Amino acid sequence: MLIVELLIDVGDAMGANVTNTMCEGIAPLIEKLTGGKTLLRILSNYSTRRMVKATAIFDKESVGGEEVVDNMIHAYQFAKHDVYRAVTHNKGIMNGIIAVANATGQDSRAIEAAANAYASRSGQYRSLSEWTKDLDGNLVGTLEIPLSVGIVGGIINVHPVAKICTKILDAESAKEMACIITATGLAQNFSAMRALATDGIQKGHMRLHARNLASAAGASTEEKIRKLVQGNTVFVIGSGPSLSYAIPKLKNLKK
Repeated sequence: MLIVELLIDVGDAMGANVTNTMCEGIAPLIEKLTGGKTLLRILSNYSTRRMVKATAIFDKESVGGEEVVDNMIHAYQFAKHDVYRAVTHNKGIMNGIIAVANATGQDSRAIEAAANAYASRSGQYRSLSEWTKDLDGNLVGTLEIPLSVGIVGGIINVHPVAKICTKILDAESAKEMACIITATGLAQNFSAMRALATDGIQKGHMRLHARNLASAAGASTEEKIRKLVQGNTVFVIGSGPSLSYAIPKLKNLKK
């Protein structure tokens, strides 16, 4: 088996169409040179020539102090060495990445596949991010991933939502868009890890669930939703959020 790789500068596009076109276009020449037959003529979504790295330093006091910083680093070490934790850890990173990708018309399936392949590059599935302390004890986070995105081509210039979101982000190049997306993934990871290292993840999750229940119960305005959630009126003590409990509370609120 002979594998031929084409390295193509696709500019500010994600590049799938132009890459596939070039692969198919060069196939006859490859057959002529080798005397063989070409079979697969397609791009690889494992874009290791388009690596993006985001780094952030969080002041230790702003994070919550030395103990919180240490706990967050312990959480990272857990994800680095345990595949069961690593999957959930990386899923949280992808929550941020895929949100921006979907909003701006990127190929989210390609991004997800490449990220998971990169997480397994050592032979073991590991954390995509890395968390350490600097000499002053501040928390340092780094996220590096292969990321093929664009600001032209595909549905980016056609879909109205993708056009608006790309304009809001003011990304002037594919590289800048990739940096924005990667930084969002790192920020999402920081948020989740800090929650895990302090109050636990369910505090935020249950608050979001309570908001959803308030809406489902019929709260039609932001003010009503806020009053229900702040007053914990959509919660049944000991059993979590309850729609059946929220509906009568909303009726009382309307009186």
